[in-house]
Amino acid sequence: MSPDLPRTVRALGAAQLVSLAEEAAAHGFSQRLPVGWLREHPAPEATHYLIPTLVQRLTHRVEMPVQWRCRQLLAVSTGEQIWGLIDILPATFDTIPETLDAASKRDILSRLRTAVTVAAWSERTGHGPGAG
Repeated sequence: MSPDLPRTVRALGAAQLVSLAEEAAAHGFSQRLPVGWLREHPAPEATHYLIPTLVQRLTHRVEMPVQWRCRQLLAVSTGEQIWGLIDILPATFDTIPETLDAASKRDILSRLRTAVTVAAWSERTGHGPGAG
């Protein structure tokens, strides 16, 4: 049985984004941005956010652990906020401290609804994530 999907938002720094992408790549998870792209485009001093969205069970690949597919709200070098997806292990998500109050979480979810996707931003700016 997998842990229940939490209904929360977690704040993290740019180095943590890279670490999550490295772990996702090591496990071969399908939803992730390339590590190099995450080193270059998110604003290094900004706060970024992770929102669990669904439990990902790969029944056709039983060797794969259960993952939580999360939306990422990223502050990028242009000053905009964009969103993408990442699959992470529940235990990894649990290591990210809970630091936001309810009002902050509502504000972040509101910003997520108006943010453009990584793909749309990349197409507009020419900063595509390339192959994963």
